[in-house]
Amino acid sequence: MKRPRIVKDLILENTGALTPAERLLADALLSDYPVAGLQSITRLAEAAGVSTPTVVRLARKLGFEGFSEFQDTLREEASAQFKQPMLKRERWPENRGDSPAFRDFAEAAFNNLNRTIERLDPATFDDIAALLSDTARPVYLIGGRITRSNADYLFNHLQIVRPNVTLLSQSSNVWPQYLLDMDERSVLVVFDIRRYERDMATLAALTKERGARIVLFTDQWGSPIGKHADHVVNAMVEVPSSWDSTLAINLIAEALIAEVQTRRWDEARERIEQLEDLFQSTRTFRRLP
Repeated sequence: MKRPRIVKDLILENTGALTPAERLLADALLSDYPVAGLQSITRLAEAAGVSTPTVVRLARKLGFEGFSEFQDTLREEASAQFKQPMLKRERWPENRGDSPAFRDFAEAAFNNLNRTIERLDPATFDDIAALLSDTARPVYLIGGRITRSNADYLFNHLQIVRPNVTLLSQSSNVWPQYLLDMDERSVLVVFDIRRYERDMATLAALTKERGARIVLFTDQWGSPIGKHADHVVNAMVEVPSSWDSTLAINLIAEALIAEVQTRRWDEARERIEQLEDLFQSTRTFRRLP
């Protein structure tokens, strides 16, 4: 079956007919494809160093009625790529001597990943990425007994690529101290899967009263915190184990880390370089081999 034509192909096929400004725009699109084309027309034009009319002209030259249709096509393409199955039973590597227990667990985990991807709304992902990329918004993170590691993982990476990121203490006794600084600019990211934690639900309710935005990572059934959340990611967590798997949750978290870094690349690169310098400056604190 013939593969559907995609935007990247259209750009490459029409390169010879593009003006110098349109080529600059095409280069910007291809250098970070398809993410570059999913931002606003103003941000795309600024990133490429061209005018917004140039963006519209390129879209029309590629056969679209305007930028909106061009961007809709990119979104559909990105969503289709994101939803490709990762591993099916019939594609399991041949001649592997894995135990049935491992294979059953692995297949359940891959199934969770596929089903989580299928039900993830791309617009929700983009909205969360926008919140986490906005450095005018302080970000606070909290996880429960099982999901504490997910919150810690996202915190460790976000604090490298942007400032004003705080991981809340596990002790609920000190949460009022964090609430004191939260307002309508703040973002609280909560990880909560069954069995849902009552203290975190109270925290979310109090946070909402202060006008903050709430992002919830939960399971397929949905934490009660969902009624307070502005954005909810439902991940599949069931595996053949006494504990639920948070692998699918971490998949979305890692994708968000990558997207935030992409959106803030210049600032993120500077922070990473400064961090490396600080590591070098403090190397005397490390144990010598």
